Amino acid sequence: KNKWGKEYPYAFKSWENNWEVLCPFYKFPEQIRKIIYTTNIIEGLHRQFRKVTKAKAVFPSDTSLEKMLYLASMNVIKKWTQRYRNWDQVMSQLMIMYDGRLDYYI
Repeated sequence: KNKWGKEYPYAFKSWENNWEVLCPFYKFPEQIRKIIYTTNIIEGLHRQFRKVTKAKAVFPSDTSLEKMLYLASMNVIKKWTQRYRNWDQVMSQLMIMYDGRLDYYI
């Protein structure tokens, strides 16, 4: 805060006001935190959703919209080939933290 507080006062105020929400994030190991705050994959998925819904102004029903988004997500998932660096370590850490919830990845 001493170093950056004067340059970014609103950011520090936001951190201080929301510390209860931010604090649990720092309980994760650094490798897991990096995956959590890296949003490129999420932004890419949202971009594809906008792309397929932009052409249609109105959908006949909520179900038709859900189907369109589902099909778009299946196409996007096929293109996901990038593995995270140290993914095996990350999975090991997650399996320890969430014992019994990630066993199907073994």
